Amino acid sequence: MTSEISTIRRRAHFLAANRGLRNARTGFVLLTRGNEGLGKRFGVTVTKKIGNAVVRNRMKRRFRELLRGALPAEGLADTDHVLIGREGGVERDFARMREELSQALARAREGKGDPARRRRK
Repeated sequence: MTSEISTIRRRAHFLAANRGLRNARTGFVLLTRGNEGLGKRFGVTVTKKIGNAVVRNRMKRRFRELLRGALPAEGLADTDHVLIGREGGVERDFARMREELSQALARAREGKGDPARRRRK
């Protein structure tokens, strides 16, 4: 078991996290799923629906910073944490996003999640 936080890089691990708990907030969705002793890991994804490359990269940098600050103290042990960017997440106040991430991590720790969004037609 590692106490260090590592990054998820493989698509299969992102897809596996998608089968875990989902906690939706205004600017992001937090996915959490146990990873069989691989330690605390995180990943960030922002789809092309969000904006141009500059906007997506800025959002990813903000999300990585949020996770690096929150996961050592509040992250779930031996769990993959994936943040999915949502429309409007790049304009949100950083302190508010930090609070929302703490709330989402607390709900995940309790084993509570939100239902998946309906598919668009």
